[in-house]
Amino acid sequence: MIETLHSLYKKKHNIVLKTQKQIEGIRQASKIAAKILNLLCKEVKPGITTKELDRLSKELHKMFSAIPASLGYGDPPFPGSICTSINDVICHGIPDDRPLNEGDIVNIDVASIVDGYYGDLSRTVVVGSSTADALRVVGASYESLKAAIQICRPGVKISQIGAAIQLVANATGCSVVHQFVGHGIGCMFHEEPPILHYANKPKVDIVMQPGMTFTIEPMLNLGSPEAVIDKRDHWTARTIDGMLSAQFEHTLLITPTGHEILTLIDAKDAYPGVPELFINQKEL
Repeated sequence: MIETLHSLYKKKHNIVLKTQKQIEGIRQASKIAAKILNLLCKEVKPGITTKELDRLSKELHKMFSAIPASLGYGDPPFPGSICTSINDVICHGIPDDRPLNEGDIVNIDVASIVDGYYGDLSRTVVVGSSTADALRVVGASYESLKAAIQICRPGVKISQIGAAIQLVANATGCSVVHQFVGHGIGCMFHEEPPILHYANKPKVDIVMQPGMTFTIEPMLNLGSPEAVIDKRDHWTARTIDGMLSAQFEHTLLITPTGHEILTLIDAKDAYPGVPELFINQKEL
């Protein structure tokens, strides 16, 4: 019996090329995650706490008949329904009672499960006005994601994602975090392949194929690319030098002719301009 491309690819790389039914489920989960993130970002303002945003996230997930994928995930179990990473926190920030201040930057990461399928995205928001350095790292992270998405299509090597991100980081004087990666997603929260965000020459370079679904989520720092994990909660990852970090993330599908950004509410808004994307922020 002749094996299908799906089964051969899974055997070789342990990557599941999604069926049309699975794609529809992942698309729905991704769009709901995007709606939740948009609503959360609209509430970002000085004085609000990330714990308040987390409570709203739980309400919104319930309203959309979704489950927050991060809540209870991992060991120790993550305590929030979203990750909220402020200023020098690179990722996996735990919602707390600290009020956001004018000039802070906060990344909100939403991952939602709908009918067993997963969608995942994040956005960094500037709280009110901010410094030129803060806007530089936020803008660089967004532009690096945009550059990475633009090269995604069948036949392109996964390593080219990191190369595209590295070019933007170098041009803007930022560094790329190596310790955290994007990932396959859809039928599980974290699947193969890992998506490295920096220029690299892997021993085995995976070629993009139609049906692949994965996240791209570059984390760019103003200073050193290194992260340190908080030993108290075993989740919060901060820059080693206390300098700012920013991140943007989308879930993508590789199609026969290119790619589809699944974590967009409206497909015609494929590359929203920076001022449109940054809700409650000054224009870069």
